[in-house]
Order: sequence, then structure tokens, then C-alpha cells
Amino acid sequence: MSQNGDGLLRKLVSTSCPLELSPPRVVVRFGDSFSANCTSSSDQTEGMGWESPFGGVDFTQGVSSLPFKIDSVPEWKMEPICYVNFRDGDQCTEVLPVTVYKMPDSASLKNVRTVEEGRQFAIQCDVVNVAPARNLSVVWHKGNKILSSQTFEESSPSPVSKSSVLTLTAHRDDDGAEIWCEAKLNLWPKEQGPPPVRSEAHNVNVLYPPTFTNDPNENLEMTVGSKISLNCTAKGNPVPSYHWQFPNFTQVWYRSHDVNHPILTPSSKFPGVYICTASNSQGTVTKYFIITKAPRKFLAVLCLFKSLFWDLRLILCKKLSHLSQEIKQSSQQ
Repeated sequence: MSQNGDGLLRKLVSTSCPLELSPPRVVVRFGDSFSANCTSSSDQTEGMGWESPFGGVDFTQGVSSLPFKIDSVPEWKMEPICYVNFRDGDQCTEVLPVTVYKMPDSASLKNVRTVEEGRQFAIQCDVVNVAPARNLSVVWHKGNKILSSQTFEESSPSPVSKSSVLTLTAHRDDDGAEIWCEAKLNLWPKEQGPPPVRSEAHNVNVLYPPTFTNDPNENLEMTVGSKISLNCTAKGNPVPSYHWQFPNFTQVWYRSHDVNHPILTPSSKFPGVYICTASNSQGTVTKYFIITKAPRKFLAVLCLFKSLFWDLRLILCKKLSHLSQEIKQSSQQ
């Protein structure tokens, strides 16, 4: 039984209630206004009203539609109730679901630090003063990729602060990548509602040992007058430094040259084994270049002519010997 503005006790109808709310639910920012309308489809309607501590509407006789309006939402939890009284003394009610929200004051990252490759590390996203937190999602981004999303169990409808922790294993591919979080309320269809609150992006700084960008060892052939480059370029964090070791007879020549570079152009006078090391605080790698002198072209040509000349000489000697024997035989006859 229920008593309303007409002062009469009414029996609540247990069957379906012929009331329609428009809109059927309300999402409103704290302090903003909203309105709704309640309509009865029954031809036995005696009158209608709205029950609410804020903006309630007294029982109004002879209407089948009744609006409800609040100019400024003052509470975090509201449940306005539309009721209809029928001529037979029955009554039915419909609750208007109202969600009062507040976007976060801020979202910020904590514990962003330099980390070594292979180590696990955690970054925290702090979301300040958001309501209702049960509809909050914290989404983690790295570059244009979504890493994870977290929701929260929270019964309080009023603003609270929440934190989300992302745990990662550091990899060199993540070095320099941008990571950020964003806080959004899942209260609207996609692309509707206020935009998410986004933290500042932070660049991940992953320390890792040097790795050569091309073959770990190289065999090169050097010709007179040509120039070759020995490429010892390595990628690492911190940026690697380089040290070269040369064949013994080149030490004096290279003493006057700056060799703390990844690329070396040795003189064609100095073949041999060149050793390069790339180092940083995380490790050292070594690369070997084996330089050999190519045979000179004119020597190869000379050897070819010498071989041909020798073959011709043998043929000529054979011919002369054969001719001498024929002359000797002819003279004896």
C-alpha cells in the first residue's frame, strides 16, 4: 500500500505497469540539469505524480503525462519515482534510473624510471576524484597500441580516487616508446560523452648492451688504390663507444688518427686482422675484419703471357727437332 498527495492509501499493482519513461534512463553531470517525462497508456488513469527529495511533483489529477525536471543535480544518488493512480484505487510506479557522474580531475603516471633489459618494472596511473568509479576504465597505451584496460569494483556513487598498475618486462624494442594512460567512464555508446582524461606521455628508457647492425665478422679483399670501409656500427643504450685494434705494423700510422668511431677506412697498404669492440655500461661486443690483398691484375696478365710463351716455345722446339731429323734422313739417302 502507498499513500500519495491525495491522502488516500493505494494498492500497488503487481502486474506490468503501463508507464513509459522518456528518456528511460538519465546520465547527468553533477550540478547540471535534466528533465524526463512519464506517460501512462491506461485509459483508467485517475492522476499521476513524481516522488523525489529534489524536484518532486505533487499528485496531479486528470493527466496521463507528467514532466519531471531538476535545474541542478545536488546529490550523487537519485531515484525519482513516477506513480500513477487508477480509478479502481490501484497504483503502479516506475523508477527513473539516474547516474550522476564526474570526470576525473586528472590522470598521471608514477614510477616512470630507467630500467635494464629483461627486468620487470611497474608504472602506476593515478586517477583523481571520479564518479561513479564502478563505471571507470583505465586504458594503457604504448604508441598506437592498447596494452591493457582495467575496471574497478566500487559501490560508492560519490567521487573517489583510483590507481591502476601496469607491469611490463623491459625489452630493447620498447626503448624510447611513449606510454600513457587514459581514464574514461563507460556510460555512453561509443564516440559519445566527454573525452577521456589522458595523462602525459612518458618515454620508456631501456638500457641494453650493444648489438651490431650488420654481420658480426667480415672477410674483405683489398686491391691497390681502392678504399674499403670497416663498419662496426652497433646499437645500444647508452650509446656505445668504440675501440679498434690493428695489425702490429699499422700501430704507428693509426696513432695520429681518431679511431673512436664505428666506421674505419684503412689504408690499402695495411692488410691484416682489424678488431673492433663496441661497449657501454651494459656490455661489450667484438667484431673481426680480416683484410687480404687481392692479386694485382698486371701480375695475373704477365703470368698468362708467360704461360702462353712457354707453350709456344715447346711447340716450336718440337717442330725444329722434327725438321732436323727429316733433313738428316734426306742427306743420308
